[in-house]
Parts: sequence; structure tokens; C-alpha cells
Amino acid sequence: MPTDWNTRVETGADTAAVRAIDLAAFDTPLEADLVEALRTDPAWIDGLSLVVTDADGKVVGHALLTRCHIDDTPALCLGPVAVLPDHQNTGAGSAAVRAALRAAEDKGERFVTVLGHPSYYPRFGFGRASAHGIRITLDVPDDAMMALALDPAHPLPGGTVRYAAPFGVPGP
Repeated sequence: MPTDWNTRVETGADTAAVRAIDLAAFDTPLEADLVEALRTDPAWIDGLSLVVTDADGKVVGHALLTRCHIDDTPALCLGPVAVLPDHQNTGAGSAAVRAALRAAEDKGERFVTVLGHPSYYPRFGFGRASAHGIRITLDVPDDAMMALALDPAHPLPGGTVRYAAPFGVPGP
């Protein structure tokens, strides 16, 4: 398996591959359907859906950032992040996340939230959101809700995360 993955912005030609990755990586089609719904939602931001390709150019992983808010402050929501099962634990997912965070930073974004595995996301700089006064309206383990300030000059704001409608998360 390669250790140096290629990453790039998703193109229209990648849509089917991204759906196939989500369907293969998760137990249900919920994440694949979420990505499809987000594609037509105002939360979608061009350039913040990143894919990982192998040496042959085959798309094997994906990371998506969409608009959310922490109270009224614009932020991004990371997820889903998915990799084909036979390419998991090879660094492909990490490459996708790092590429997505770089793309967000290049666009001048300041804050990213993620609801995910507390043993995985801290390697990218994410920390417990509650330590910054950030909360969500779902009952989830405290260490699973994380946040990251992309620019240390702008500390994370406190407040309740408001997700895009396709996530189906009740608002504050």
C-alpha cells in the first residue's frame, strides 16, 4: 500500500466514486445519502470536498467540510471522512483530512468541528469542544465532539453548533 497519497479537490467525475466509498466504509447508506443531500444544500462549499487517489489515480478516500455555525459564528463541519475498506489504516484517511484542513485554511476559514472518534481526530489538532464552551443538541460522549481553530490568533468561540439541515440535528 502506498504511504504517499495524492489528494485533490473532488470533481463532478468523482461523485459516483465518493458514493461508493461511503457505501463501502459505513454500515448503512446514511453517510452516502448525507453527502448527496449536502451537494445541493447552501452548506456546500466548492473546493472543500477532497479525495485521495492511489498511484493509478483511483479514488480511494474522501473528506468533506461543509458550513455550520457555532451560535452565529461561521465554522465548518468535518464529515463524513471515509476510505475504501481495503485502504483503511494506510494513511489515506489522514491524507484526506489534512488536505481538507489545508483547503479550509487557504479559503480563510477559522474553525472546524467534528463529531467522531476521540482517538483519531486529536492527531490533526482537534480537542474536546466542551473545553471551549462548544456544545451540540445531541446526546453524545463529551470526548466525541471536537473542535479546532485553524488560526491560533482566533480562538474558538463558545456556543451551540448549528448543522446544515441535511444532518438532521435539531437546532438550539
